Amino acid sequence: MKTVFLSSAYLAPVEYYTKLLSYDKVCMEQHDHYVKQTYRNRCTIAAPDGELALSIPTVKPDTLKCPMKDIRISDHGNWRHLHWNAIESAYNHTPFFEYYKDDFRPFYEKKYEFLIDFNEELCHLVCSLVDIQPTMVRTSEYHTEFMPDEDDFRERIHPKKDFTLEDTEFSPQPYYQVFQERLGFLPNLSIIDLLFNMGPESLLVLQRSHQ
Repeated sequence: MKTVFLSSAYLAPVEYYTKLLSYDKVCMEQHDHYVKQTYRNRCTIAAPDGELALSIPTVKPDTLKCPMKDIRISDHGNWRHLHWNAIESAYNHTPFFEYYKDDFRPFYEKKYEFLIDFNEELCHLVCSLVDIQPTMVRTSEYHTEFMPDEDDFRERIHPKKDFTLEDTEFSPQPYYQVFQERLGFLPNLSIIDLLFNMGPESLLVLQRSHQ
């Protein structure tokens, strides 16, 4: 019984979803201190000019060490409209955007109070579309010690860290990307990049990306 600990993530990268596929149990951390500029509130997509980071604004917590489960989403800057427009303009010409867009659009129309709930519901949607069925639970406390069959990727899957050094089991399998001729293949983008470009074959790409 292999268990992985992951942080909550907004439309997490491909690497993250290889963990959901390859572990028996996934513990979603909700007691970690919220840190900005991580995948907790940020995803990376392929825009016409290259990688584009989309960040969800959050309400500034009363304390510096606020647990992730208490972080609220801010309505600042009309972000829902901006994110959906960015996703639409980036993926409108992909083979599967038309097929999946109605599944994702409601997330940018409905207001969620807590970031962790928004992330989790999006994650469940993606899992159902990719056809993976991970056993996922939220943590009951913050763990600092782990058993031999438990792996901690809470801070290792990170936009500022090099996945080739942090995760030797992850080997991103190249797949068709709509701007590939201009940009080359961009590895480890948000799972929606894989989904909109590859559709039902996304599962195969995830399987091949895990060594």
